Amino acid sequence: MDSSPSFWLTAALIAGLTRAARLLHEARYVIALTGAGLSVESGIPPFRGKGGLWTTHGEPPMDGYQRFLRDPRREWEERLTPRAAWAIALRDTLAQAKPNLGHRALAELEAQGKLACTITQNVDGLHRMAGTQKLAEIHGNHTLLRCLGCITRFAPEKLKVDPADLPPRCPQCGGIIKWDTVQFGEPIPADVLRRCYTEIEQADCMLVVGTSATVYPAAEFPHEVLRRKGSVIEVNPEETELTPLATLSLRGPAGALLARISRQG
Repeated sequence: MDSSPSFWLTAALIAGLTRAARLLHEARYVIALTGAGLSVESGIPPFRGKGGLWTTHGEPPMDGYQRFLRDPRREWEERLTPRAAWAIALRDTLAQAKPNLGHRALAELEAQGKLACTITQNVDGLHRMAGTQKLAEIHGNHTLLRCLGCITRFAPEKLKVDPADLPPRCPQCGGIIKWDTVQFGEPIPADVLRRCYTEIEQADCMLVVGTSATVYPAAEFPHEVLRRKGSVIEVNPEETELTPLATLSLRGPAGALLARISRQG
């Protein structure tokens, strides 16, 4: 599904796209930061706001991770057979989503050797489905499982979850397994956070796509690139707090704009 909204390709926007392609070409090390706005174009509503999943179906508990630690068996049972409206809606929405033009364009930029890493705040796995290889999923991936002990991740087909023997245990260290999605109250896994900062330290150009860049720690990433005298290219339908600070800000649907930028390369 690709529901990129229509937009006017003005002379100013064409010039902006050309400049964006030039900035990417001239940069030594380009990374991307993506957020929920990119996945909206794949039919995944934002969590909050009008039509949001949580606005419509209620929010997950703010102490979700603490609940898991207190009773992992119970939380796994809810995971396997969800009863909460928000959990059912999220499961069904993610199951139907497919990568859009934006996901594919970022994968193409990586394949062209122009994009060193994509940091995403999204848990939908659509970057992987589009073919992105160099990926840091800062909030996890809803399709994966993760050991709380050694942080090893498993594809579901690599680790059997027995409903009669919960919670599952890590075959490598014996630690408790949970789903990879970072819950409210859960620290971002240390390996992903280290990867993000390693990439940012090298970057002299960042694409910021479909995010208002207000949720930390991801919100600080573009500012760190700017502090290091790098360039930040914002791609978003609406203005954000980052807009006046960005080197270049492009207004429009991420899918269509990124596809044009990748073709100009």
